Amino acid sequence: MIRMHKLVPLVGGLLLSKGGRRMAGRHAGKLALATLAYEVWRSRRATPQAKPQKTRPAPRARWSGRRPS
Repeated sequence: MIRMHKLVPLVGGLLLSKGGRRMAGRHAGKLALATLAYEVWRSRRATPQAKPQKTRPAPRARWSGRRPS
């Protein structure tokens, strides 16, 4: 079963009313940007991202100045 988002009835009610359609038309870009930001926030909150662990590089063999015998 598909779960409806909490905002769906609210947005539907706005778009059915004359004032809501006018408001949505005036602010369509802002509404789209806010919706996108909300979806990004929700998806990042739902899936915790693994933080990369810093590993030290292996120590290099240094030349001491002596010749091998």
